[in-house]
Amino acid sequence: MIVYEGVKTDFLSSCERDSIAIEIEENILTKLGKHTPKAEFRSWENSLNYMYKVLNDSEIPSDAGVAIEYNIPQTSKRIDFIISGYGEKNDPGAVIVELKQWDSLTEVKGPDALVETYLGGGLTRTVHPSYQAWSYAQLIRDYNREVQDRGIVLSPCACLHNYIRHADDPLDAQQYKDYLDEAPAYTKGQLDGLRDFIKTSIRKGDKKEVLYLIDHGKIRPSKSLQNAIGSMLKGNREFVMIDEQKVAYEEILELSLKCQKDMKKRTVIVRGGPGTGKTVIAINLLAELTKRDQMVQYVSKNSAPRQVYLKKLKGQIKKSSIDNMFKGSGTYTEVGSNVAHTLLCDEAHRLNEKSGMFHNLGENQIKEIIHAAFCSVFFIDESQRVTMDDIGSVEEIEKWAKEEGSQLHYLELESQFRCNGSDGYLAWLDDVLEVRETANYDLEGIDYDIRICDSPNEMRNLVVERNKDANRARILAGYCWEWIKSGQNDTNCHDIKIGDFEMSWNLGNGEPFAVSETSVNEVGCIHTSQGLEFDYVGVILGDDIRYENGHVITDFNKRAKTDQSLKGIKKLYKESPEEANKRADEIIKNTYRTLMTRGMKGCYIYCTDPGMSEYLKERLRSIKK
Repeated sequence: MIVYEGVKTDFLSSCERDSIAIEIEENILTKLGKHTPKAEFRSWENSLNYMYKVLNDSEIPSDAGVAIEYNIPQTSKRIDFIISGYGEKNDPGAVIVELKQWDSLTEVKGPDALVETYLGGGLTRTVHPSYQAWSYAQLIRDYNREVQDRGIVLSPCACLHNYIRHADDPLDAQQYKDYLDEAPAYTKGQLDGLRDFIKTSIRKGDKKEVLYLIDHGKIRPSKSLQNAIGSMLKGNREFVMIDEQKVAYEEILELSLKCQKDMKKRTVIVRGGPGTGKTVIAINLLAELTKRDQMVQYVSKNSAPRQVYLKKLKGQIKKSSIDNMFKGSGTYTEVGSNVAHTLLCDEAHRLNEKSGMFHNLGENQIKEIIHAAFCSVFFIDESQRVTMDDIGSVEEIEKWAKEEGSQLHYLELESQFRCNGSDGYLAWLDDVLEVRETANYDLEGIDYDIRICDSPNEMRNLVVERNKDANRARILAGYCWEWIKSGQNDTNCHDIKIGDFEMSWNLGNGEPFAVSETSVNEVGCIHTSQGLEFDYVGVILGDDIRYENGHVITDFNKRAKTDQSLKGIKKLYKESPEEANKRADEIIKNTYRTLMTRGMKGCYIYCTDPGMSEYLKERLRSIKK
């Protein structure tokens, strides 16, 4: 949907009358039912007056199409400015302009295409403007049938009209080169450069014809997108399905294709513990359903699994269309009904009620995901809810599916592919941590390398040695040490100190913790390891869990102040101590249960509490005789 559209002369006339921002504001209220904040209104006035100067060029056709605030179908993303027309050989084209009022930015080394700039009153990480423009164009190329069939050429660029560019500017840092090549960035004083870029694609006017084709194009994944994700998956052993994973995959595939055919809503709840292959199924469905002409996306609340599985699919490829197929769970707050064919929600137990940095957007993430798709699939393990904000439960999904009129279907994944195929280890952990009583008092007969270390250095040495084989061993810890903000990107800033043992929490830059070649030198927490797997893990049990008077005791007061997972627990404790202790006990035990099941072949444990260490050793003694 286009908020404002006209030809170039219409746009210039509106700018000359000082009415362009008012017209857009009125159209947004009429078409979207939304009121425009003053800051956004002012940004239109500033940026669009600059575009007035850009288009005030006789060589840019007077009847070229102009669209402002084009809402990309199936998303809540809006493109700032589009100029449409025909090229020298009558080929249809559109120039996409991402407008920014920034006057400065800082390069972020490591993570792909990120920069830091001041937004909303504070320094914020966001994507490079050229990446943003390129990704919007690529999203349209990948899913708009008219663009594909009619050969519409999309030419993205960024315009930072307040930004003064210098030699060796961070905007032009080497790591952004691929995106700058695809979508050049024009800054203050480069008006003629932007004009030339437009005139390269737009030589003849189209009277908005190309805009109409783009706006009314049906959704269909492009062949190049289908081939890209298909080839990435092919031969990738990380995503080979076995046994009941394949059975679940086929059942979900059949239900999704039914939705595509009869246009009825269906919600699938897939329950499974750690290592049962939930993500493997989701990624295979992502590829196959895309091949079946569906608009399908992989969704998770936590960014760590998205980054890692995207990296595993892409390998060394930096710039790829499939980036747009991996979405955060807060993406769907403003998306309409059934805009996607299928949404595959991994780690559904981690979903929140509200979205956004301040948890002030949307109504309920579960509702929004079901609302946005014909087929919504939730992969869930309720025993892995690890923060006060985690609302993902079977009951909650059922509630919103019924409200949305979506048929419910259930699948269970029982086989355990983590921990050397041992359900017994999981049952033993539940019994040890007093999550639930099981018959697995010890680990006799279970083939799993578990050791209780007498020092954190012993544990670290074991992990470092195991990591030499395939970079698949990591150290993890409970969140009992402050995360020193000033040292978040410095491996020599040691947040965790236990006697002569010192290590840093995982760094905020570079590759994801699970795949980086240097991550064995840092310590991961629940937020950077949940949903992922390693061959071996070393786990530090902190002061928030101890063994006293014959029981495992948890203490939320021993958590770090920087830990957001128990935010609000002290307020709840004042109102209802019993409820607060119950909630905290569940979260802390779930956290350690999750950390201690990340290793497929072994887990090496160090406890800061001597009583807990001796208790775990006692539980293991029978298999050491």
